[in-house]
Amino acid sequence: MTITNVPRFLRNPTTFTIFGAVAAFCTYACMYAFRKGITAVTFEGVAFAGISYKIWLITAQVLGYAASKRIGVKVVSEMSPGRRALSILLFIGFAELALLGFALVPAPYNIIFLFLNGLPLGMVYGIMLGFLEGRKQTDALVAGLTASFIFASGFVKTVALTIRADWGVSEFWLPFVTGLLFVPPLLLAVYALTLLPPPTAEDRALRTERKPMDAAERRAFIANFRVGLVLLIASYVLLSAFRDFRDNFGPEILRDAGVDNPGIFAKTETLVAVGILIVMALLQRVTNNFRAFALLNALMLAGAALVGLSTYAYSLELLSAGNWFLLTGLGLYMAYVPCNGLYFERLIASFRYVSTVGFIVTLADWYGYLGSVSVLLYKNFGQATISYREFFMYGAYIMAVLYIGLVVASFAYFSRRFRTASVNPTPKVIVE
Repeated sequence: MTITNVPRFLRNPTTFTIFGAVAAFCTYACMYAFRKGITAVTFEGVAFAGISYKIWLITAQVLGYAASKRIGVKVVSEMSPGRRALSILLFIGFAELALLGFALVPAPYNIIFLFLNGLPLGMVYGIMLGFLEGRKQTDALVAGLTASFIFASGFVKTVALTIRADWGVSEFWLPFVTGLLFVPPLLLAVYALTLLPPPTAEDRALRTERKPMDAAERRAFIANFRVGLVLLIASYVLLSAFRDFRDNFGPEILRDAGVDNPGIFAKTETLVAVGILIVMALLQRVTNNFRAFALLNALMLAGAALVGLSTYAYSLELLSAGNWFLLTGLGLYMAYVPCNGLYFERLIASFRYVSTVGFIVTLADWYGYLGSVSVLLYKNFGQATISYREFFMYGAYIMAVLYIGLVVASFAYFSRRFRTASVNPTPKVIVE
């Protein structure tokens, strides 16, 4: 696509930013309807082989999602721009068919369909980053994208619970029906993404050219930044597992805390999404890439501290359960959102490394979801007698302490590399 093919209204930078952010927000928010409807219900009293049926379902879905991330390391990093939109629709369509299978096949034989549901969805986020990365407006665009999964998680739970209450849809059909409602807006949002023009020459000068990466290029990137990436991904595993547990078992955590209000998910996550959206979008004003990278690290550390401190305040009864859940969400996403695009966007731009953000984010997610599965298994087999609320509180303290140490160490590594590297104004691979 050349600039002459771009709709006239998208040639205005402000209009382009708003349009792109809204398109990204809507597309990924719709995707969540095909994944998170299952988390709105508890399947209370249903078990298989002595294990909670919901544990089986969530574990199967997360395993599928993790496998999707592993596949996506190759698929996302090598995908050409022209295949992105169709791939998103095909992957989500496959996930919806899996939910239909879940509804039609009796329990417990339908558990496998949750694995199949997660299998394609893990690649959608990395593909979407390809539409947004490498631009001077990327911070604002990715802010819209990341705000969507904060907002959509609570919104989809609220929609699903409302459908069940008002329409009498069973727990088994609920995920499929919820996804079906979001098909029309999904088609419209993906079409809007296809209207975005490619990065300009100015974008490439400011943020470095972005290209698909083959296997050799992926190995070279990892070897180049191995120490910093290992530390950062280790911290991300902790964060991702903690975030996924909160997301998947939010109803159980709040019910244990004495809160039984389906609307609270949309309320708390919307407030968190708006706050994070504003903070992330403001980073666009920081033109120095490494300075922005440093600010993102500071934001991540502050978020982890907020999770730990708010949990401690709740344990002292200084916070209500609702406000505690809100603040843990705010702190969690302050740390989580940067690693879903902007952290690596500014890292690549700082070191002038020709690559793609989608590869690094998908790689980090692969390990992150392995961590999430491990936490699920540990909760069920190692801490089965502890309530979800107590388990979540212990996890908050552990995550906060370990995460802060790992992020500080990774930032120290990248700071040393940046100070000692001789960075030319044109893209190049930097080797220690």
